[in-house]
Amino acid sequence: MEGGQIPSMKRWIVLYPVYINSKKTIAEGRRICAAKACENPTCVEIGDCCGHLKLPFAVEIDKAYPRDFMQRGRVRVLLKREDGTLHNPAISSRKQLMLHVAELVPRHPGRTKKQEPASTTSSGASKSGKGGKKKRAAGWLKISATCEGVHVEEVIDLVKVEMSTGKL
Repeated sequence: MEGGQIPSMKRWIVLYPVYINSKKTIAEGRRICAAKACENPTCVEIGDCCGHLKLPFAVEIDKAYPRDFMQRGRVRVLLKREDGTLHNPAISSRKQLMLHVAELVPRHPGRTKKQEPASTTSSGASKSGKGGKKKRAAGWLKISATCEGVHVEEVIDLVKVEMSTGKL
């Protein structure tokens, strides 16, 4: 390999967002303790954090996490140069990389405070004071989303959601 060339990306380590997601369990793929993990990181945020740590990285949006194919994207990171020296002396292993990135993601400039889910009927789902039956949430919820240029709107009956999942 000559001077400025980058080695084959197959040799780079892979970092899936699930590895540092505090909302996931270890069985679902989290690799660091939940106290040090961050909430719902994205590939772009992880890539920006790697750039901040002065590590070469590549974001692969089209790749999926093998255990959950709905989790799209991963980041490839190069820790060592070809001669074996570290790009960042503070990070010598995958585990250290995950801990550093999980520490930086919540401070990412593109990350805003997560909005709490909007409660449609706060009094409808509460229990009565007498210990009787739980009241059903009555109402409709309209969901709008745009993904890859396709706009979808759906209206959901909250009573049906409660019956099918047992939760609201």
